[in-house]
Amino acid sequence: MAQKRWSDLPVNQRRAISVVGAVEAALTAAALRDLARRPSPQVRGPKAVWALALFVQPVGPLAYFAAGRR
Repeated sequence: MAQKRWSDLPVNQRRAISVVGAVEAALTAAALRDLARRPSPQVRGPKAVWALALFVQPVGPLAYFAAGRR
């Protein structure tokens, strides 16, 4: 199966990929900022582990906001 290039994708598909990528980047940035500013006692588990987990897309930032904060 031949791989498609970016230019081969329909405009709607390129737009959707761009929007999803931007949302993931914004969510990760917000989670990193919150983690950096939040005191350690207000975080469930080690902050270093959460920092690494935030880069597992898209599960990491969602898990941090759902379960990582006290």
